[in-house]
Amino acid sequence: MHITQLFVVILLTGLKLSEVVGDCSFNKSQSHCTCSLLDLENGGNLFQCLPAFVFELRGGNLEKYATFASNTVQQPVLDILQTLQVTNIIFGDLLVPEVLLAAVMKLTYYMRITDIEFESCTFLGNASWFQMDRLILPVSSLRFHNVTSASLANRDKDFTHLSRWVETLQNLTVTLSQVTYIPCSIGKVFRTLRYLDVSENHLQDQSMRPSFCQGAFPQLQVLKLHRNNLSSFHTMCEMLHHLEKLVHLDLSQNDLLAIPSSSCQWQPSLRILNLSATGLDHITLPLPPNVEVLDVSSNNLHALDLALPFLKKLHLSNNRLHAVPSAKNYPALEVLSLDGNLISHLPRNELQSLRHLQSLRAGRNLYNCSCAGASEIQALASMESLMPDWPQNYTCESPPHYQGTLVKNVPASVLECNKAIVIIPVTVLLVLSCLAGIICFARHKARSG
Repeated sequence: MHITQLFVVILLTGLKLSEVVGDCSFNKSQSHCTCSLLDLENGGNLFQCLPAFVFELRGGNLEKYATFASNTVQQPVLDILQTLQVTNIIFGDLLVPEVLLAAVMKLTYYMRITDIEFESCTFLGNASWFQMDRLILPVSSLRFHNVTSASLANRDKDFTHLSRWVETLQNLTVTLSQVTYIPCSIGKVFRTLRYLDVSENHLQDQSMRPSFCQGAFPQLQVLKLHRNNLSSFHTMCEMLHHLEKLVHLDLSQNDLLAIPSSSCQWQPSLRILNLSATGLDHITLPLPPNVEVLDVSSNNLHALDLALPFLKKLHLSNNRLHAVPSAKNYPALEVLSLDGNLISHLPRNELQSLRHLQSLRAGRNLYNCSCAGASEIQALASMESLMPDWPQNYTCESPPHYQGTLVKNVPASVLECNKAIVIIPVTVLLVLSCLAGIICFARHKARSG
């Protein structure tokens, strides 16, 4: 197969790897082309992928082609690259020499590619990136998932060559890739990065200081640290305090230790905080003052008594709450999740005092279905679209004769639930009847005497 036909469609590198042929499939509705290098028999269907916006290359070892990275790309190849519509390239399950990676990245300068993803790839060796010096690539989003590469330590010179492009990068994801820290000098290069996801790695408290040193990631708005080895909420607050534009922070699935005496103040810019599945059994630390979304689900919380006047979404699912948090602490609340707790009663009047409340999830609790308890839940459920998990997740725990019954099936008529309405009048009638009988008897006896 001709060099141009082959690599424009497969690797988009224009390098002379005529031996590499793969089998491709094209999803026209999604404009997505997937090529496999593991099936080396048929290369005739590569041309169908020319209209693709998303190009995916999977399965193969490109190590033996590393020497071709030094080949000069001819102008006709560059002309064809400029005509392609592809905007997203995905590399998966590949062994890629870094020198070949450098060649591919350089060629994106001539294309419309804005997103590049690497999934389950291994990068081999180190490459010099001097050919990228002063180039500003159109790529604004870069994603690595489950990748292996040489350490970033002592790679400052390489990042200097990449700095013109890296300075413009908007989104960076490096997940499940055994990252232990980010060198401070590299963090400072990402001057306009808005989104950083380094979840499922090996970051620890002591590595946070160099990774997020003063001057690193100055424009960062979203930071995801989900499922690392972080342990101190206080340390996170201190290490991230200089991120003045941070809006969204995800610390979920880290085993965090809460320190009640912490005096660290979060940046007022922080609006979304995810502390789910962090093992917290209480929260008394200062939270971001302007937080609007707080997720503390899947913890061991027995109560939450914090005044958060701007909070709009509160997720408390799968904790150990025995009562609904006080509504007065969250006057702006729109979404409240309480499912999977130990709550026996939903206070209708208090919940209805939340004037902005649009969604309430409170299933899978231990409801007391006495008449008052059941009727209050049923009254809340009657409010249109308020409880999306009603009625299937609402069952009675007590009294015994209603255990396992859906709350909606518990009779809650006025006469059944307010027996005093019947008992008191009947009792009064009986007493009056008795008095009347006594008076009549007394008069009759007096006349007889």
